[in-house]
Amino acid sequence: MELYLDLLSPPCRSVFLFAKVVGIPFEFKLVDLLSGQQFTEEFRKISIIRKIPVMKDGRFILTESIAILQYLVQKHSSIVPDHWYPADPQHRALVNEYLSWQHLNLRAHGSKIFLLRTLYPFIMGSEPLKEKVDAAVEDLKQSLHLLEEKFLQNKPFIIGNNISLADLVAIVEIMQPVGSGLDVFEGRPRLIAWRERVKKALGEKLFDEAHDVIMKVSSLPQKMENHPHLEMFKSKIQKVLG
Repeated sequence: MELYLDLLSPPCRSVFLFAKVVGIPFEFKLVDLLSGQQFTEEFRKISIIRKIPVMKDGRFILTESIAILQYLVQKHSSIVPDHWYPADPQHRALVNEYLSWQHLNLRAHGSKIFLLRTLYPFIMGSEPLKEKVDAAVEDLKQSLHLLEEKFLQNKPFIIGNNISLADLVAIVEIMQPVGSGLDVFEGRPRLIAWRERVKKALGEKLFDEAHDVIMKVSSLPQKMENHPHLEMFKSKIQKVLG
């Protein structure tokens, strides 16, 4: 099995971490997003939609991180502990509830802050408007509040006493704005305690390996100098950020 990933991306990190922590063998295929490898003809042969992560299992190709995670759980059910994606219909529904919610909430707001605080100044040639940054931070705070009050509540993990795909996806999303220098855990002891439990369940060494790129974002703009697809990036950022 081949996984086409760039660990700068939260969805890629979730797939990478899951495969690693449960021991699913795979070949890591780096697709460097900031160098524009996803726009090359070579990558288009694998995924016409030109986005990652992509999983290639023999002749079977799958995109979208949640679909990939669910496929890996089902294909490797003999080695994947039940707590990751429980067979119990109500527990599984709770995992699916978070996975359905996160796309337009925690993931969207965290990624927006990352773009505004790291790549926007370089690509657009100016600092983003303070009003936009403040609004994005406020949106993120609301999502973090829902994560605490609706999903986590007073449980060790989102669905109870054990880590699940919901916790895995949530932590990689939260680390995106953290990588931009925003301390999203400040004043949130419940989330801090949850973060430490998730890191321990994943393994701190593996967790740090997966997030090494995102914690070194100060070097990212230099990778885009003389970028052949800089105007395309600029257009995409304008579309996302308005």
